[in-house]
Amino acid sequence: MDVRPLLLVLSVFGLSWATTLDLDYGGVPLWINRFRGEPSVFSLRGRMDHSSYQAVDSQSCPLECDCPIQWPSALYCDERGLGSLPTSLPARTQYLFLQSNNISGLQADAFANATRLRWLFLDGNQLLSNRVAAASLSNLTRLENLFMNHNNLTAVPSGLPHGLMQLRLAHNQISRISPGVFQNLQNLTLLLLQGNRLKTIGKADLKGLLSVILLDLSHNLLEKFPKHLPPSVQQLYLSNNSLRGLSKDSLQGFHSLRYLRLSHNQLRNPGLAPGALNLSSLVELDLSYNQLTSTPTVPTTLLYLYLEANLIQEFNVTSFCRTVGPQDYSRMRILRLDGNKMASHQLPPDWVMCLRVLHHLYI
Repeated sequence: MDVRPLLLVLSVFGLSWATTLDLDYGGVPLWINRFRGEPSVFSLRGRMDHSSYQAVDSQSCPLECDCPIQWPSALYCDERGLGSLPTSLPARTQYLFLQSNNISGLQADAFANATRLRWLFLDGNQLLSNRVAAASLSNLTRLENLFMNHNNLTAVPSGLPHGLMQLRLAHNQISRISPGVFQNLQNLTLLLLQGNRLKTIGKADLKGLLSVILLDLSHNLLEKFPKHLPPSVQQLYLSNNSLRGLSKDSLQGFHSLRYLRLSHNQLRNPGLAPGALNLSSLVELDLSYNQLTSTPTVPTTLLYLYLEANLIQEFNVTSFCRTVGPQDYSRMRILRLDGNKMASHQLPPDWVMCLRVLHHLYI
């Protein structure tokens, strides 16, 4: 796994001594707040003696699950080979782990007795869109984190509860987003849609998302840079699509955007409009593994630029500095140019004055 996603999440969400990193779900690390009583996301099976996680009241624990004494609000039903949800979920359940089963659907009353759910893990099942009832999720008014990575969904589930803060739908078969499906998710800060089959993002597809910080649309089938994205986004991942260029207004309105990943696309210099990437809020820009033949124009405030594995044979100082002087220079710290068609001796002599605070140059 690329280490950079971890570093980015640290910078956005902050690192607190009361919070620990437990496991990676959908490519973005998951934080566990022990002071809030949040349980481990690891399966208990094979990790501790069974007597240490038996339920205080065994009658309130479904036979298919483990109910640890340490976290009475957690129910571990993962990796049980279940074809459906356990019956009689305890009303106390706030954290329900159902990952790595064979569940294909959710009935309308699936969580009728567990309306206090805050986290719901359904990764690695066989969920089908036409078998997930909208009412099954809409009644979970306290739900904050919903995990549905690695299923067979072809559409974003409807009836999503308004309190959601994280929605992880990576590696499904989603080819469309129904307009209005996110309408009431004003609190959502993280949305993972990578590894699906999205070809376009319509004007109304993401309407209602006012607080999204991290949006991952990588590993889809996008051919054009999606314009109708939440303006609140700070981390935008569009790697491994089929993008060929960016228009002058592609990044217009993204005043909070700090990290932009565009690697493994088909970007060419003719397809990049002048100034398309000159967004002053950007901290990191990844353009590696494309088809660029010369260095593109980037903001002078950019700190990290990844251009490796392109076809670059022309280094333009003006790509990094419009003018060079005592106060006019690039703030670039790391510049990667390795895997291109140029060597260090081909750099123009004035590059040092422009990139005077550069820490690492790879060429």
